[in-house]
Amino acid sequence: MSEQALSYLTENREQLLSKLNDFLSIPSVSTDSVHKNDINEAASFLETYLNDVGFDKVEQQETGGHPLVYAEYNQAGPDAPTVLFYGHYDVQPVDPIDQWKSDPFKPEVRDGRLYARGSSDDKGQVFMHLAVFEAYMKTEGKLPLNVKVCIEGEEEIGSENLYRILHDKQEQFNADFAVISDSGMIAENQPTILYGLKGFTGIEVNVTGPDHDMHSGMYGGAIRNPIMALNHILTSMKNEDEVVTVDGFYDEVEPLTEKERDLIKQVQGEDYRSTAGVSETASEKGYTAKEHTMARPTFEINGMYGGYQGEGTKTIIPSSATAKITCRLVPGQDPNHVQQLLENHVYNAAPSGVKVEVVKEKLSAKAYKVEPNNPLIEKAAKSYTKAFGKETVYVRMGGSIPVVEWIEDIYKMPIVLLGFGTPDDRLHSPNESFPLDSFDKGMETLVHYWSEINTK
Repeated sequence: MSEQALSYLTENREQLLSKLNDFLSIPSVSTDSVHKNDINEAASFLETYLNDVGFDKVEQQETGGHPLVYAEYNQAGPDAPTVLFYGHYDVQPVDPIDQWKSDPFKPEVRDGRLYARGSSDDKGQVFMHLAVFEAYMKTEGKLPLNVKVCIEGEEEIGSENLYRILHDKQEQFNADFAVISDSGMIAENQPTILYGLKGFTGIEVNVTGPDHDMHSGMYGGAIRNPIMALNHILTSMKNEDEVVTVDGFYDEVEPLTEKERDLIKQVQGEDYRSTAGVSETASEKGYTAKEHTMARPTFEINGMYGGYQGEGTKTIIPSSATAKITCRLVPGQDPNHVQQLLENHVYNAAPSGVKVEVVKEKLSAKAYKVEPNNPLIEKAAKSYTKAFGKETVYVRMGGSIPVVEWIEDIYKMPIVLLGFGTPDDRLHSPNESFPLDSFDKGMETLVHYWSEINTK
């Protein structure tokens, strides 16, 4: 069965790429209401494609925001497993537009890469799944397993309606396991099993002093400077060894085992001089950069502002200052508990003479991890290796995908992260792209995987 599907993908490659280009040409930017019609057009594109493939049921479902595209295929029979495939059709804004080398919504191939907004995140990877379903249906008239499709249009704005929908429609979305391709590989052409994701939480710290900016000569030495007060708070939260000094922060952290440390050692390390332009890494004391990014919690200040920002000098004591803080969490840590620990520390560390307010980030998620020896994971690794011709490596990722934690929390089903992006894809940035090699070998991986699922 898989050989016929593979032949179909090879013989119809140009047609499929042309269809993908049509999908990428739709500026489905979810954060901007100007693109509401484009969002609807992208959802309709998917609805039409899934109907053309031959799914039993296809519909756009209202969410209270952007529509969710849902589809079912139930013809594989009651003994065949059912997979829930999740993806998203919305994309990030293109700003700054002047840094793009080509129109972000006019796909262009350069040096073996397809350049367009959404080419990697996540339209390109969503399309690959639909193309593989098409290949099976056009050659065999059936899929090797039952499939449920959930493609949302709000991922780039926090999936603000998805948790409620997944929770309220459990019978609709329930399956034996889930597959998500909204991630990537550690290097181009290096098949990678992502068996863990970090959780996420954060706070905003607002410090206010006088009710308006004050003359620094007249009031310096009498009035507490809110920016200085904010810096006192922040520097008390993490030391120079990259160790978070908030009481209780590490209490629930699942220890990193020697077995996992060995797995991480086998992963090719990133060249940070090349990718980030830094001269050296800075990791938590006792852990390598790979171990820290993959499997240890982090604390980062994402932004600080307050006072005069213009050219030259303005001699003031500013009236306020703000910092935005986020933490990536690991298994064992509860986001709400971590938020409370951060809040407690901020209030305890605040100096006198200023007012401090903590605003908790609404979007939080727990970390996710599946055992690498899970049969679904092992079959995915085998399929990757067969398609890419290289041994698959196992990693945990420093990023967060909230829907993964939601599916695990609501349905208790295993989740397989089959990503084909690369570190050079420039997600969320100008000149986003996707390697055509990943497009071809990724679809081959999916063909092998769907065929492999039914084997003992």
